[in-house]
Amino acid sequence: MKKGLRTFLRISGAIAMVLCIVLLWALERVDYSPYFDSNYYKRTISQLDSISSQLSLAKGEVQVGFGKASITPGLGAEEDDPDTGVFKEMPMAGFGSRKGTFSEGIHDSLFVKAVAIRVQEQVLVLIGSDMLIVPPNISEAVSRIVGEKTGMNRDQLFFSATHTHSSVGAWSDGFVGKQFAGLSNPNIVEWLVRQFSKAIESAVEDLQPGQVGSGSFEASSLVSNRLIGEKGEKNSEFIYIVANQNSGRRAMLGSFDAHATTLGGWNMQISADYPGYWQRKMESEGVDMAVFFAGSVGSHSPRSKGEKFEKSKYIGEALADSVLKYMVRTELQESIELSYLTLGMNLPEFHIRVSDGVRLNPVLGEKLFPPIGDVYIQAARIGDLIWVSTPSDFSGEMAIGYKNAMHKEGYRALVSSFNGAYAGYIIPGRYYHLNEYESRLMSWFGPNMGPYTNEMIRRMMQQLVSLDHDE
Repeated sequence: MKKGLRTFLRISGAIAMVLCIVLLWALERVDYSPYFDSNYYKRTISQLDSISSQLSLAKGEVQVGFGKASITPGLGAEEDDPDTGVFKEMPMAGFGSRKGTFSEGIHDSLFVKAVAIRVQEQVLVLIGSDMLIVPPNISEAVSRIVGEKTGMNRDQLFFSATHTHSSVGAWSDGFVGKQFAGLSNPNIVEWLVRQFSKAIESAVEDLQPGQVGSGSFEASSLVSNRLIGEKGEKNSEFIYIVANQNSGRRAMLGSFDAHATTLGGWNMQISADYPGYWQRKMESEGVDMAVFFAGSVGSHSPRSKGEKFEKSKYIGEALADSVLKYMVRTELQESIELSYLTLGMNLPEFHIRVSDGVRLNPVLGEKLFPPIGDVYIQAARIGDLIWVSTPSDFSGEMAIGYKNAMHKEGYRALVSSFNGAYAGYIIPGRYYHLNEYESRLMSWFGPNMGPYTNEMIRRMMQQLVSLDHDE
């Protein structure tokens, strides 16, 4: 009996020791060391210095081109057919509570739309899509295909999504990816890549002389700060670009900072949410192509009226009515200035937290996620507008600072999200300790990610506005 007890205690002790070792390996303290002393920061600064030295400003007559392709899936096929976009089943991308459940039908159509802008030899393409995000496997494949056919490179492609939480899924691997987008399906990915490429190539082929102008207005009643409520700021400015062709065709690009979540997890029909209603209303009023870009949607919720799809319609059509009013006052230019730069971001280690100061071992944390992809911050100067494109749910509060800084320089500033990779939420460092969804579960790269990204964006914007002074 005593021998058996001793054996049991030895085994129990060994198991306890192994568990302690595993626990000590699996958990680490959050790293609060200064980001500007890190290797990732120094590598990124070096890259920024290199691309900034090659930056140039094109001035002259503008050409614009438009392209569009449907990403509305056909459902109920016996076999998937990526050539026609008809599939057996389509998981819904958006809310983790759905866990990738299959769609029950189509409420309204989804599209990917592109507007190409050329000044002299510089060409930039702004791409909006009725998707939750633009995942890296799609942006990378599209960039490769478009590059082979048009000669354009990744630096010239500014991807974005409407961030509708009722869109097509099946584009992500890994445990987390499955929760938000359903089981990966290569047939659906192949189809999405084809449609994105078609829209971009069509826009480039359609380039012709035209005019470009931008404008904005406040829509404070349609957005709220969901992270800290009335204590926080909200970015309530709707920014738009009008792009006309001399042939008479017109595109309207619009961006707003409210999450496209007027439809909750209860909705099992494919829908573009309120951005879809905005686009359809604009196109019913004479605009040939309306393209919506999710702005700096981090911490920003929609404020609406009605029930279910009425809420989507209310915001979308209210924004459209305002754009139609302001659009006629917008000054259009036949000659503009165009410049852009793309910065590859070196990232900190994963900081997937189990408590405020404790994180999972970065190796373990990374295993839970699909590939993040090549992470870029992009910035463009399009006439009197500075456009920044980010790989995340980007904080609307942070964007307010950029807008104020650029306003002093004589420019509007727009910050869009979901540019072809996904690095979680990027929020102000002061909110990192909050026990909230955005700050605790979705801030994946530690307490310095906000300040680090903030510095890079400010440097890039300043490079663009300083081009005048360098001549």
